[in-house]
Amino acid sequence: MANKEMEVVRGIDLKRYMGRWYEIASFPSSFQPKDGVNTRATYTLNEDGTVNVLNETWSDGKRGYIEGTAYKADPKSDEAKLKVKFYVPPFLPIIPVVGDYWVLYLDDDYQYALIGQPSRRYLWILCRQNIMDEEVYEMLIEKAREEGYDVTKLHKTPQDVPPQEEEGPVDTKGIWWIKSILGR
Repeated sequence: MANKEMEVVRGIDLKRYMGRWYEIASFPSSFQPKDGVNTRATYTLNEDGTVNVLNETWSDGKRGYIEGTAYKADPKSDEAKLKVKFYVPPFLPIIPVVGDYWVLYLDDDYQYALIGQPSRRYLWILCRQNIMDEEVYEMLIEKAREEGYDVTKLHKTPQDVPPQEEEGPVDTKGIWWIKSILGR
């Protein structure tokens, strides 16, 4: 099953996709703190057609974030296959890191999405609200399973009252990034 070609959304309207998305669940990864809560992404369309990406999470009461740029992997294709480029470490952004961001499922109202990538090592369930109806969540899990993902790896992201813009002390030293590399 994992060897089948993944189906991705076609004809995505990037303008409608822009805005705030909350991480409902994801596969744990080395680049996100294990104790992160209220994790969210904010996408803003740039004039040149690229997308500004702001990923935020709160760990030990501090806001950690990283900014990057997303762009279509193949500008001529109507497939929702994007590349996302971040510069690390966040406190001294010198090393470019590029990853795949494939929209595997998106509802007609652009309220929830299933995001993956070709190796199936990463998976995210995103929602415009910080909570998701359990039926929708289970449907997205089933879609991920159909695409060859081992959904037993999914970890629900703790979400409570959404933090206000820039709320909380900022981790200006990028400690969350270093801790995540060390697996803490």
